[in-house]
Amino acid sequence: MTEENRETDGNGVNDSEGAPSGTAEAVSGTVETPTVLDPLDEARSEAAKMKESWMRSAADFDNFRKRSRKEAEDARKAGREDVLRELLPVFDNLERAISSSQAATDVKGVVDGLNMILKQFEASLGRAGVVKLKSIGLPFDPTVHEAIQQIETDEHAPGTVVSEIQSGYTQGERLVRAAMVVVAKPKSS
Repeated sequence: MTEENRETDGNGVNDSEGAPSGTAEAVSGTVETPTVLDPLDEARSEAAKMKESWMRSAADFDNFRKRSRKEAEDARKAGREDVLRELLPVFDNLERAISSSQAATDVKGVVDGLNMILKQFEASLGRAGVVKLKSIGLPFDPTVHEAIQQIETDEHAPGTVVSEIQSGYTQGERLVRAAMVVVAKPKSS
């Protein structure tokens, strides 16, 4: 071999003889030259991949948000329907009581029927997790009571709830409606 044939291209590959012996390239007879990519092209390609990934993530998040809203709304509707199913029998009995009271001559029977409907209503609210607050005789609590009047009295300690104008209700730990109450204050001398 001549001097020219023995020169290599810097990668250990002899220009005239092909690849060094023992490699796959020597067996196939072809030489693959590595393609050098422009760093700017590589960065653009990577940026395009990242943009596509970001767009997919944004679309997935938007779909998740829409699905979550729909599921929350469906749950609210189902909750309202459950409460309505509990209250409709009370409404039916109230209608029957009104129909019966028009022809009734016994007032006590009508009052007893209305008391039964009230107990049914309270039981239905209880199954829905709604509890009536007890207020009378307890100290005034601004977190569950709304004082609409103060009355001077010696019968109750100052700051005690004397009467209840409108009942308050809670559902679990949450206050649904504050009780409207009358609070005792000391008599002025």
